[in-house]
Amino acid sequence: MINCLTFRHLLALCCLLLTVPCLVVFAGNASAAVPVENPQDGSIGVEGRIPSGPPSVGATITTPRNGQTFTDIPIAVNGICPKGLLVKIFSNNVFVGSVQCETGSYTIQIDLLSGRNDLVARAFDSLDQSSPDSGVVTVTFNDSQFNPFGTTQFTITSNFAQRGANPGQRLVWPIILNGGTGPYAVSADWGDGKPSSLISSEFTGDIDLNHVYDKAGTYKVIIRGTDKNGLSAFLQLVAVANGAVTSKPGAQDGSSTIITKVLWLPALICMPLLMASFWLGRRYELAVLRKQLERREQE
Repeated sequence: MINCLTFRHLLALCCLLLTVPCLVVFAGNASAAVPVENPQDGSIGVEGRIPSGPPSVGATITTPRNGQTFTDIPIAVNGICPKGLLVKIFSNNVFVGSVQCETGSYTIQIDLLSGRNDLVARAFDSLDQSSPDSGVVTVTFNDSQFNPFGTTQFTITSNFAQRGANPGQRLVWPIILNGGTGPYAVSADWGDGKPSSLISSEFTGDIDLNHVYDKAGTYKVIIRGTDKNGLSAFLQLVAVANGAVTSKPGAQDGSSTIITKVLWLPALICMPLLMASFWLGRRYELAVLRKQLERREQE
């Protein structure tokens, strides 16, 4: 009797062990983890990068078309790009704007230089390694703005196509004013819904724009400027606020969500095995009892 019960119980225990993983509970922060202020006392910061090859596939320029002429700026540039990479646009090898490739294609507004513009798109990875150049698209810009004699076209550029900071910390972005006639007025739309930053400068050269992001994410930054004579300039950039980019729908900042999932397939597989184990155990039990009865009759 002990043997038959042990056999049946062993079979049942095996099936029970198989059904335990059927209930899986995922517990995690639905948005971003509670931020920890760094550096902490007694802590040691370690940073490292894993070397890898540069992107082998680059971005393309589908519009504008080769040979087009424009009289107003900015213009739209569109193309195909590798997901997750930063696309930088260059005109005559001068940086004129950047955009994050999120869906496999991109669109960006850029300024053109007076006269001929040889446009090239390059994709950059997180190590700032460049992909092969796109094909060159040559367009012409016939400046229709009133430009007083002796002054050059007013442009805005930067040595940084992308910059980042932690949420709650100040992001400083140096930009460069070229040409035109001072004083200059510059505005920056940081892409997070806050009012645009406004700054003025008497002279050309470097100026610093400042902003604080409240939430993590990747943001499109639009910088516009005008000079004393009304000449305008435009620059599109990419800002990154470090951390988790999005929150689960309906979850509040700092809250946690418990998600329970039942995996039915293992359970469906185990149920027939469990029933078969009891049936086999019952048959084994009856066979043992029958043999015991036969021994007693023979005795």
